[in-house]
Amino acid sequence: MSKPLIAIASLALAVPAIGQAQESTVADDDSYNMVIVYGDDECPESTEDVIVVCARKSEDERYRIPQNLRFSDSPENKSWAERVESFEMVGDFGTMSCSPTGAGGFTGCTQEMINAAYADKANDAGVRFGEIIAAERAKRLATIDEDAAAEQERVEMIEREYMERLERERAAEVPGEEALPEPEPRTEPDSDESQL
Repeated sequence: MSKPLIAIASLALAVPAIGQAQESTVADDDSYNMVIVYGDDECPESTEDVIVVCARKSEDERYRIPQNLRFSDSPENKSWAERVESFEMVGDFGTMSCSPTGAGGFTGCTQEMINAAYADKANDAGVRFGEIIAAERAKRLATIDEDAAAEQERVEMIEREYMERLERERAAEVPGEEALPEPEPRTEPDSDESQL
């Protein structure tokens, strides 16, 4: 029973030692160069002495803070806006504060509700739909003159073709009919003959 425990304990002690040995070997080894390239940048060529290993990241990561530093709980990484807000909240009690502490703490609750109502109204879905509709309307109005000119040109072309067709039909002879002879002029009977 004790032999398996001893084997497990010796294995647990050996694993960190192996990891430390590899880290020291990698840190002391100058035969490789690890490079981060962005977008379509070229990876440097390896030489006989140095092996170049490239890690490719997207172009939008080029000027960003590295991933391991973006989210940190360290006080040095706290923004000034958050620091000022925390200082504002330190003494937020008393008149016009909407807090249960201090004299007149309830007096700011109405203003807080009004501010919340305006914030809800600003973020209301109806307002956003109105903005979307206004943007779509502006997009359509931007091309309305061009569309109207194109439609007008199309209508005028159809009218021209129709008028040309009518002229051709009027000028053409009707099939199966020859030109009719000119009618003979009618002569008026003499007045003397009509009385007889």
